[in-house]
Amino acid sequence: MKIETIAVHAGRRIDPATGAVAQPISLSTTFERDADGEYSRGFSYSREGNPNRNALEECLAALEGGKEGLVFASGLAVVTALVQGMEPGDHILAPAEVYYALRKILGRLYKKWPVEISYVDMTDLDTVRAAVRPSTRMVWVETPSNPLLNITDLAAVAAIAREARAISICDGTFATPVLQRPLDHGIDMVMHSTTKYINGHSDVVGGSLVTRYDNYLFERARASLKFGGAAPSPFDCWLTLRGIETLPYRVRAQCETALRLAEFLQAHPAVERVYYPGLPTHPGHEIARRQMSGFGGMLSFGVRGGKDEAMGAVARARVFTRATSLGSTHSLIEHRASVEGPGTATPQNVIRMSIGLEHFDDLAADLDQALQP
Repeated sequence: MKIETIAVHAGRRIDPATGAVAQPISLSTTFERDADGEYSRGFSYSREGNPNRNALEECLAALEGGKEGLVFASGLAVVTALVQGMEPGDHILAPAEVYYALRKILGRLYKKWPVEISYVDMTDLDTVRAAVRPSTRMVWVETPSNPLLNITDLAAVAAIAREARAISICDGTFATPVLQRPLDHGIDMVMHSTTKYINGHSDVVGGSLVTRYDNYLFERARASLKFGGAAPSPFDCWLTLRGIETLPYRVRAQCETALRLAEFLQAHPAVERVYYPGLPTHPGHEIARRQMSGFGGMLSFGVRGGKDEAMGAVARARVFTRATSLGSTHSLIEHRASVEGPGTATPQNVIRMSIGLEHFDDLAADLDQALQP
């Protein structure tokens, strides 16, 4: 079944009580018990399971080609659940350029947690191999990376993780299952901030984890979700599932415009460098062509100058909205280093953009005027 059909049908059922095509929202926190004390209808308490949540989990697992999915109240709740599942002395291998909030979770929230973390250049396979330890239990991958759009070879890193008997996990938020399915390349689990492209409308915060097979970290994440209180609301699940229906078409339109804007910016005199894997000059272009069906709607570029020039260009944007996050119908623009704060490794002249569904001509004209000194 093609992904467009999966996005519309997976997890959905005609309501047997009314015949409603759109799934009702089940807001009840508790469900009736059978006379014999069992729950034959599958639900007892909404933190442990809900019809809307189950539907979303089934859909996400189908989109990724996975065995099973879990949904959480946020993407960072997924990371928290996974780290909580580690044993004392376990080692995590993560990208040097990783989502900055993940570093905060590992470096602050779990600073006293008896887990060791190494950050390495995931685009250099020799470096990845050298960083593996006997205690390595998790290999975290983020491709394309945030915010410089570096590309990691999924199949190669998955093989390294298997050899080390570690579980590989890919953050697929930027690519979505429309463009890249990490499980097809041997990755064990894939997570998403469903806040972004999956929902696609900047009105729901959520996260997901999909596994290729049964494993202890997935089961521990399930227990964290069940007993730790990180379950999303039924309405949030309903909204996210509705957003998925248009996901393939939204993402492809955003990819098309992003590539055209990357080419436009590459030729602009005020631009020093463009970070976009769809450009042949990008160092990860060939790997991206091999493991992605499109290059994504995220685009970063460095202006000539430094922080002041970058901040000035962002301030002059009119069609682009100055805001954090990504994957929405609105095009967003931000000076990424100032968002990440002290200690950021992002160059001060870099602007990150999430391309929405506006017309290319309007976005290009807006960037052109914003880049005028």
